[in-house]
Amino acid sequence: MDFSQNRDAINKELEQFIQLLNETLPRYSSLLKKQEISSSELKELGDIEYFLIGVNAKITEIKKMLENDLFGHSIDLYYKLKKSAQNGDVQAQLKFETMRDAFNESLKGDTIINWN
Repeated sequence: MDFSQNRDAINKELEQFIQLLNETLPRYSSLLKKQEISSSELKELGDIEYFLIGVNAKITEIKKMLENDLFGHSIDLYYKLKKSAQNGDVQAQLKFETMRDAFNESLKGDTIINWN
């Protein structure tokens, strides 16, 4: 599978995931708001809540993996380019400067490091 196929597959899965969440969350909210709840509804509420906690944990894991990989690979490339640029590689110098500028902008915009 090439990148465009992976991208399309991931986008399709994410859209389906969001659609399913949009079907599940209103039911969860309505059960939470009920004044009187039957035992079967209470079980359903517990099942949904348990499921959503698991989904949230998986989303957090995916987010951390993406942040670590994206940041780690970028920093690795950054320092390799910096070393090549210091050794006189003009192409590396241009790429290094572009990355340095992008990192500086990201740091100013608080998009590269999320402390939460």
